[in-house]
Amino acid sequence: MRFAIVGAGFSGAVVARELASVGHTSTVFETRDHVAGNCHTKRHETGVMVHTYGPHIFHTQHEDVWKYINRFGEMMPYRHTVKAISNGTMYSLPVNLTTINQFFGTDFSPEEAEAFIASKSDTTITSPVSFEDQGLRFVGRELYEAFFAGYTQKQWGVDPKDLPASILARLPLRFTADDSYFSHPHQAIPKNGYTEIVEAILKHEAITVRLGTRFSRADATEFDHVIWTGPIDAYFDYEFGRLGYRTLDFVPETLDGDYQGYPVVNYCDADVPYTRITEHKHFAPWESHERTVVYHEFSRLCGENDTPYYPIRRVKEKEQLLNYVQRARDATGVTFMGRLGTYRYLDMDVTIHEALATAAGMLECIANNKSLPSFFTDPLG
Repeated sequence: MRFAIVGAGFSGAVVARELASVGHTSTVFETRDHVAGNCHTKRHETGVMVHTYGPHIFHTQHEDVWKYINRFGEMMPYRHTVKAISNGTMYSLPVNLTTINQFFGTDFSPEEAEAFIASKSDTTITSPVSFEDQGLRFVGRELYEAFFAGYTQKQWGVDPKDLPASILARLPLRFTADDSYFSHPHQAIPKNGYTEIVEAILKHEAITVRLGTRFSRADATEFDHVIWTGPIDAYFDYEFGRLGYRTLDFVPETLDGDYQGYPVVNYCDADVPYTRITEHKHFAPWESHERTVVYHEFSRLCGENDTPYYPIRRVKEKEQLLNYVQRARDATGVTFMGRLGTYRYLDMDVTIHEALATAAGMLECIANNKSLPSFFTDPLG
């Protein structure tokens, strides 16, 4: 079969490679001048490997995904740590034993800290619905307001009361000194960046990549099937309005020496306009650089010509998404997948995991002479 794949990020690249491995041809359409989507990396003039669209840390518990990505590039062990500045003082995140003792001026043991936070938590909130509910139930008012309320307001542009509890529920709370941001067994960053890995995935004689090329539904007549990893609302020409996304602006700075000593420092206070500062050379601790590249990161509502990052998924967007999903299910000749195609926040490993599952599902349908469905992963789930 001949496939048109829209988007050259991990979703599109992995599906293209899996289809190519059994003889199907794919043309990958990418509007940007590079592959790898928002995971794109490139060497700065200082020699620092820069994460162009913000930091991406690879972490996974999926053994198949770990083996897959190691086929296409060398992954270097990397343990991600994050610092947070609240009211002029730097702390460790996620909230752990060190954070608790520093913030409250205590010297608790793990058991004492756990009992103390339990006494601070709002136990009247039995089923957290909003982000604020989850925060107050999670760590109590003092820690919630210090580390989560202002930062979240800046990041999402809405009152935390209007955000789902699930956003905060993903973060751990530890009563040890472990300051690792992630707990998955495999944590790494590609030695030569993500772009090289995606290029390697796409390097196959059955795959053609067209950079700087926009795909339209009129182009679909040249192919047997379309795999759409772009925004689901864009495919239908925003028939039900634009889904809500946050976008990011980066203000880069090149300096001598070391700027902050950490890869990421969050700025939690609402009166600080940026959400965080990233220092890119610290994402590659196996390298040594005399100069440094720093990004001040600002979050705002995504406009028509902006790069979408995070789906907001408030009530309005969920209603719109339901309309688009029904529209997609009624469509023929197209399958939607990935972060934009299913309007979900996805980590890289989940993106790859779902792409592998989608490719396997497609091949099974083809083998059994069945039509390809619009979704292999339910965007409403």
